[in-house]
Amino acid sequence: MTDRPSVVFVCVSNRGKSVMAEGLMRRVAGDRFDVSSAGTEAKVGGSVNELSAEVLAELGVDITGHAPRQLTGEIAAAADLVVVVGTAARVDPPPGVAVEVWDTDEPSLRGIDGIERMRIIRDDIAERVGELAERLSVRS
Repeated sequence: MTDRPSVVFVCVSNRGKSVMAEGLMRRVAGDRFDVSSAGTEAKVGGSVNELSAEVLAELGVDITGHAPRQLTGEIAAAADLVVVVGTAARVDPPPGVAVEVWDTDEPSLRGIDGIERMRIIRDDIAERVGELAERLSVRS
């Protein structure tokens, strides 16, 4: 790892879970890490998921200006760590780059939808981000 570890959070669309993780990591870690996000099937020109933005705003995190970004080999290879948020996205690990997959809670499987679903997902991701920031701080 470099002096300032680089983390890329990845999901399929880069409109929800990975953006939430990026915003939460910036909130927790400030500028101690280089943090970004991308999607394996991002629609460039799209916008962030409105419910994701709403539940992060409840914590004082603003992701409304985020624009989805497509994951490329270059983006992944430049990171110290790629974190796949959820199990839908598939990422081939670049040589020398660690990849973690977070099997995040999916409340819709229990019939929980809407804003309550997003709050549960947010809280799951927030806990994981906090643990990751702590682990990375120890390594750097």
